Amino acid sequence: MTVYGSFPGARPRRLRTTPAMRRMVAETRLHPADLILPAFVREGISEPVAISAMPGVVQHTRDTLRKAAVEAREAGVAGIMLFGVPEDAKKDAAGTAGTDPDGILQVAIRDVKAEVGDELVIMSDLCLDEYTDHGHCGVLDADGRVDNDATLERYAEMAQVQADAGVHVVGPSGMMDGQVGVIRDALDTIGKEDVSILAYTAKYSSAFYGPFREAVGSSLRGDRKTYQQDPANLRESLRELALDLQEGADMVMVKPAGPYLDVLAKVADAVDVPVAAYQISGEYAMVEAAAEKGWIDRDKAILESLTGIKRAGASMILTYWATEVAQGC
Repeated sequence: MTVYGSFPGARPRRLRTTPAMRRMVAETRLHPADLILPAFVREGISEPVAISAMPGVVQHTRDTLRKAAVEAREAGVAGIMLFGVPEDAKKDAAGTAGTDPDGILQVAIRDVKAEVGDELVIMSDLCLDEYTDHGHCGVLDADGRVDNDATLERYAEMAQVQADAGVHVVGPSGMMDGQVGVIRDALDTIGKEDVSILAYTAKYSSAFYGPFREAVGSSLRGDRKTYQQDPANLRESLRELALDLQEGADMVMVKPAGPYLDVLAKVADAVDVPVAAYQISGEYAMVEAAAEKGWIDRDKAILESLTGIKRAGASMILTYWATEVAQGC
């Protein structure tokens, strides 16, 4: 008598016999609505500027950003996360270009909002690093350290000007203690209760950010280890998660994605809010570079990496391949 709970009666390979069978029983599926496109817009350029470490990604002009937003919307992408790149001459110690109503990010938000309205979720990076002449995510004290509480005041101002520009979601990425609560209060104070907060809850101090520095024209001196998380720590992420939720986060994020799938899975298991993961510049660059060398199948590697992120628990994935992948879904 055959025992069906074990071999030879039990044969899991039966469910892998054909592409149609594998498709039918797949446990994880990518959908365009899972994807968010990060996009860079640079002040003072008339043509897009290629980012050498991220083949296929550019610093947009205002016009090409509008086109990219329309293309993403037409592909079914859920949202677009905007990063502003100001002229170097406008950077200063306090990052004032980041709170200028006519600063490049606020202008870009208005441009995209005019182009796609509410048909694409418009998100904005809420951080000072692009706008400071020292490249840190906050203002510095007299000893050159990032001043957490003084930075929170600047974040409150940033949230308000971004909301006034028409953003749907702000993404505070600086990893300052208390940032979500301060931003929530700042938004509510000006009647922007409907603007959501995507908290960068677990943002690690990662070597994989390298190409991003070029993308935003970073002026960073030193590192961000005193405020971004130590890659060695997981429980610390759960503490950050609890604090962000208490302060009013509507969504939470793990960044980077691929090297931190264990963190992503823990966070996803612990919450009842949407969970995002950011497949960052270094993750993108590694795949593109290996594919250019002919070492891996590019398209298959892209889909496998994104499927792994979703399988780990992400309900939303920020990826530079968002529009391309959505067009193929």
